[in-house]
Amino acid sequence: MKAVAVLPGTPNSVHLRDVPVPKLTDQPHPHVCLIPEGRAVLVKVLQIGVDATDREINEALYGNAPPGGKHLVIGHESFGQVLEVGNKVTEVVPGDYVSCTVRRPGGSLFDKIGRNDITSEEVYYERGINLCHGYLTETFVDDAEYIVKVPQNLKHLGVLSEPASVCAKAIEQAYLAQQRLQVWNPKRAFVLGAGQIGLLATMMLKLRGLEVHTLATKPGPHRKSEIVEAYGATYVSTRQKSMGELAKEVGKPDIIFEATGNAEVCFRSMEILALNGALIWTSITGGKQEVTVDAAKINLEWVLGNKLLVSSVNGNRRHFELGLQALSHGEHTYPGVTERILTNPVEGLDNYKDMMQLLEDKEALKVFVNIAR
Repeated sequence: MKAVAVLPGTPNSVHLRDVPVPKLTDQPHPHVCLIPEGRAVLVKVLQIGVDATDREINEALYGNAPPGGKHLVIGHESFGQVLEVGNKVTEVVPGDYVSCTVRRPGGSLFDKIGRNDITSEEVYYERGINLCHGYLTETFVDDAEYIVKVPQNLKHLGVLSEPASVCAKAIEQAYLAQQRLQVWNPKRAFVLGAGQIGLLATMMLKLRGLEVHTLATKPGPHRKSEIVEAYGATYVSTRQKSMGELAKEVGKPDIIFEATGNAEVCFRSMEILALNGALIWTSITGGKQEVTVDAAKINLEWVLGNKLLVSSVNGNRRHFELGLQALSHGEHTYPGVTERILTNPVEGLDNYKDMMQLLEDKEALKVFVNIAR
């Protein structure tokens, strides 16, 4: 069957290749974790979302092939339909729509209790990213432990399951950490970036009742600003108003959700957080970028202001379920808005070059590949 893969460490090596058709008895990650007998699920891939992570892996900024191999099948944002299940699987049945988590467990204590999303080991295993093949293919097999059922009424948003899980986890982690304050009732949030993560975070923070300002570079009106405003938030172009100017105008934010992929923005945002506030970093900034900030001033204000930095990446199955709950709540509250994020479909694996070209297009909000109907 067909798959889209790269040769990790070799820039611009993305290619189409033939890989074996998986069977229910296969072990997709024999070097990491084995599927217990009877717990395998065979999934037909319907759609795969692709993003900057896939682009950066193709640029050889990070990513590794599974041990013993030279290629890595990419694609970590999965949506598919169950074809077959093992005799001990009760969570899903053939015909169910599903997504699949990304990280696989190593050997740390966190991995052993089902929290492989926060492994304490330096080496991590992620499907389509590092040491495990991804989903940009026609079918795959995995343990039912990592298969997440997508409700029938959300199948049009199923390909957003993974990015929704990232947002849901990051926001939950900030609220959990802020229990240290005993009483914390945030009122205002700045979301930095209006890509898929920034827009989904905007929606989830609005659902929590916050005043949300979503900042991005390009002045509106355009699709991103329209989606922000349809969620009931305020869109701000940083070409017209900086983060600092906005904070002076409306007040410093209690929550900053950073989703720009820009290292300088990550650190500049530390300068405008409110007292007792929480800054959430979700970007992975590959490559090298030096940033100059007033470190002494930030240190003083953060220590005296009881400010918190939470970094969050990846999610376990519970975070996928939280993300799907938020998507469902968002559909009820803002009907039809979230689907507007899905802007750039690519038809079939054969058109992988178009997929990669779209990932370079700053106007392409969400690129996804239609693999099967």
